[in-house]
Amino acid sequence: MKFVIALAFLAIVASLGSALFFMMRRGDASGHDDQDDGRRSRSMFRALALRVALSIALFICVLLAAKLGYIHPTGWGPHQ
Repeated sequence: MKFVIALAFLAIVASLGSALFFMMRRGDASGHDDQDDGRRSRSMFRALALRVALSIALFICVLLAAKLGYIHPTGWGPHQ
């Protein structure tokens, strides 16, 4: 289960990096047009939407794993 959670976390970070790449990428100054901006915006939107979907899926998986007993919340108890 830890492997699945770690893999999902890495996928979220990769998706965020992909969105950053599409946001920061620029075309050359002479060939700058609206179509390129639209394509870049769609790619960035897709990457960010994937990140949100993966984050929600990871949250649901952690809740489900706790409910099924695969993981146990320990909390931070008071020191005695």
